[in-house]
Amino acid sequence: MNRRIENLREDITCVTYPAAAIPSEGQRDPEAVDFLWEGQRVLSQSAVSFTPITVYRYETGASAFRKKQTANGEVAYTEELAEVPAYEAFSAAIEFRIGPDELLLGMGQYEDGVYDYRSRTEYLYESNMRIAIPFLITTGHYAILIDSESSMIFSSEGDRIRFTIDCVRELKYYVFTGKTIPDLLRCYYHITGLPSLLPRWAFGYIQSKERYRSGAELEEVAATFRQKGIPIDCIVQDWFSWEDGLWGEKKFDKKRFPDLPATVRKLHEDHVHFMVSIWPNMSTDSSNYSEFAAEKLLLPNSNLYDVYREEARDLYWEQTREEIMNSGSDALWCDNAEPFSDADWSGEKRRPEEERYRLVRDMSRKSMDWEKLNSYGLYHAKGIYEHWRRDLPGKRVVNLTRSGYTGIQQYGTILWSGDICATYETLRKQITEGIKMGLTGMPYWTLDIGGFFAVNDKYENRGCNDQSHQPVWFWHGDYNDGVDDLGYRELYVRWLEFGTFLPIFRSHGTDTPREPWRFGSEGEPFYDAIVSHIRLRYRLLPYLYSLGAAAHRDGDTIMRSLLMDFPDDEEVRGISDEYLLGPALLVAPVYTPMYYRPDSVKIEDSEKTRRVYLPKGCGWYDLHTGMRYEGGCYLQADAPLDRIPVYVREGSILPLSSDIEYAGEADGLPDRIRVYTGCDGQFTLYLDDGDGYSCEEGQYCRVTLSYSEQAHTLTQSVTGSYPVKVPFPTEYIGSSPEK
Repeated sequence: MNRRIENLREDITCVTYPAAAIPSEGQRDPEAVDFLWEGQRVLSQSAVSFTPITVYRYETGASAFRKKQTANGEVAYTEELAEVPAYEAFSAAIEFRIGPDELLLGMGQYEDGVYDYRSRTEYLYESNMRIAIPFLITTGHYAILIDSESSMIFSSEGDRIRFTIDCVRELKYYVFTGKTIPDLLRCYYHITGLPSLLPRWAFGYIQSKERYRSGAELEEVAATFRQKGIPIDCIVQDWFSWEDGLWGEKKFDKKRFPDLPATVRKLHEDHVHFMVSIWPNMSTDSSNYSEFAAEKLLLPNSNLYDVYREEARDLYWEQTREEIMNSGSDALWCDNAEPFSDADWSGEKRRPEEERYRLVRDMSRKSMDWEKLNSYGLYHAKGIYEHWRRDLPGKRVVNLTRSGYTGIQQYGTILWSGDICATYETLRKQITEGIKMGLTGMPYWTLDIGGFFAVNDKYENRGCNDQSHQPVWFWHGDYNDGVDDLGYRELYVRWLEFGTFLPIFRSHGTDTPREPWRFGSEGEPFYDAIVSHIRLRYRLLPYLYSLGAAAHRDGDTIMRSLLMDFPDDEEVRGISDEYLLGPALLVAPVYTPMYYRPDSVKIEDSEKTRRVYLPKGCGWYDLHTGMRYEGGCYLQADAPLDRIPVYVREGSILPLSSDIEYAGEADGLPDRIRVYTGCDGQFTLYLDDGDGYSCEEGQYCRVTLSYSEQAHTLTQSVTGSYPVKVPFPTEYIGSSPEK
């Protein structure tokens, strides 16, 4: 069989089976292809096989449409479909022989907190709580990227792994080799594009809930943050901004939002940005839908716009710009970007994984090209990005999206983990899933702080306009009374403390309010813990924004597996409940209750500690106390309600802000540089206007901060055209600098 092997660089190999080279009857290619690192084989393609399939399209008349309300809004459907052959293609299976020791990591974000995929199967399809990306990264000096937008299955057994791809006409994949995981990630970015740089405000605090019901409520909430002196940078309008019955219409209900531009101006006066939820599925009664139907720009058999067609993306943007963007909105929330997940999200019991996969795949095939079942969110984000860049050059693209695919990091996107439940078990799993997103090349990841679903079976307390009172498998939080339950308040605080140290810091959920003052008043423990961590986030902003710039310019990772920085420490191989935030901070979230169980049941005599491993090879400082510990050991770290264990690696340099209430208040400038002594260290502080794209024209600067342990001095040197005065004041933690 004719395959093409191209060495794009010494560390990047592309293997292609062109469509013309695959016999129509299918064939197996058993000839091995070896991939080398430093002269040693680290991976071998042991076989590729093809099975002929017929791809169908499904036709129906518009008169056969029905509509129903689902977890993802109004959905148009029909069961009167005619199956018509469209083209001939193949399903394909690629099998590799791997080494005995490497961990198999990455591949996106799912629900179950699986870190290492050795001896496991994963179904790569897009659904709520699932972001499938066929990029496998390993500790064996190699990574594999499957260049396909089809649904597929990954499996691992013994020394073999397999990718089974549902539909291809041409098969292509890449193998990257390198010394370290960061080396492999930079290969990924070389092929798929470097991440965008988000505006500075996007690294601040984002307040959201399901949902604010009027422009007046939005203004009132933003004003309350300012009155109470709680930092905030963005407030979010979730679904149902439209008139009743017009799901997905990109026009606000004028009764509840009589003057959207005035509301946005008022928010901006309070230095609060505005994010709006938009949906690809539109009510068949809406004018937006009618425009798409008239131009024949809908996906077949659906009320979804055909994101794969450029003219459909043009129209979708024009509808979005007409009112939402022209009113001054700063960010979009592209919800339901995996639009056929309702087949998965239904029923009282969670179905077996293979059945969930088959249901979503088969429903998607009725409206989408079989080769592109996983990439709706990618094209959706691409359309938003390209039009926004053209029409709004003064604002950087910010797109919070529930789904993504290979390469989406270049389109100004933030990915979040979907509609998760308020349980400690979920919180624990989310730590691992966030680490995996960093390993998959997605720098900006977040979640619903507090879990989206808080309530279990107390139906009258359910949000989302739930009228059915039917049990469903995905709606099973542990806290029927939400913020009135002290157990939920504790869980929320722990989740927010975790969120403080994520790339993006965002509270969201249904069933119960999420604003800080809903958890108590000043002087009360839950409220004080929430507010103190929001303020801590703002002190870290110069560091966090510099991490975003390093991801954008150099392909660095923000939320980092311990394996990335300590590959020679065998102990970190099995750790997926701690991570690094940039090069300096080791974060160990708390994911067990210590004070209250559900229904405000007090826990007696609970230890307020959390076991933490500090990697060997360096010393570590407690961020809260400044106490130093030697690496290579476990600690029983203090974890009272008002803090989680966070440690700073010796030699780290943290640029820190003063106490500010919004990201632009100090123009991104630190008021001090904190050095954690013990060894030499370096950090690059990045500064620019904080928004817009003048940085792409050279309007930025990098301040190289270099610490010498021997001299006990920090030098600060500036390159670039953005005006900044150095030195910044410096403080030292640990040994005092010599005079």
